[in-house]
Amino acid sequence: MPNVMIPAEVREDVETLWAFHDLQHEPRPVDVCIGLGGHDLGVADYTADLYLEGLFRQIVFTGANAPTTVDAFPEGEAFGYRDHAIARGVPAEAVLVEPTATNTSENLEYSRKLLAELQVEPSSVLLVSHPYQQRRAFATCRVVWPDVDVLCVSRPLELDAYLRTIGDADRVVDMLVGETQRLTLYAELGFIAHEEDVPGEVMRAFDRLVAAGYTSRLVEDRRPIDV
Repeated sequence: MPNVMIPAEVREDVETLWAFHDLQHEPRPVDVCIGLGGHDLGVADYTADLYLEGLFRQIVFTGANAPTTVDAFPEGEAFGYRDHAIARGVPAEAVLVEPTATNTSENLEYSRKLLAELQVEPSSVLLVSHPYQQRRAFATCRVVWPDVDVLCVSRPLELDAYLRTIGDADRVVDMLVGETQRLTLYAELGFIAHEEDVPGEVMRAFDRLVAAGYTSRLVEDRRPIDV
């Protein structure tokens, strides 16, 4: 039975992290949209919504596979997202696929290279990510693609609505905790831009959630992983 309930004793801390990772960027017209691969088909849905609203004419879906996504997307995350967007009404010719990236830095590096090979040099990019990934994706782009004007958004859902779409509250909380750790760790390692220090109340919420056992997405050493 899917678990979509957050225990009451950690609810406030989860909400603190959820709010922190939401950059609250407003979608606006851009040259290219990049949908970052993963387990959440909502990325493809929201990318399709924004395309159909006329905010951009070019999409890149990027992502290979991971053990947690291969069943859902046997051909790879980017191909699965592409097929879903086309089924939603996005023209096939508007969608490029980058099928080899296995982390966020590669998502951006390889998408930029693919566009350059097609002589597309965007000055503005909209990233569509998982809700908990927004801050890190944005900060990664500031390092990998510093000359582009970048925004990062996710499908606008409240926490409980998002949990229902994923069907696994523990997984979402683990991801929120892991992403919070990465903001500090990856900034120290130079993988992402150091935009600002993580606020104290966010770190205290993070510490309590780690103590409560939400640790499956923590980085155990200093390898540059974010799968």
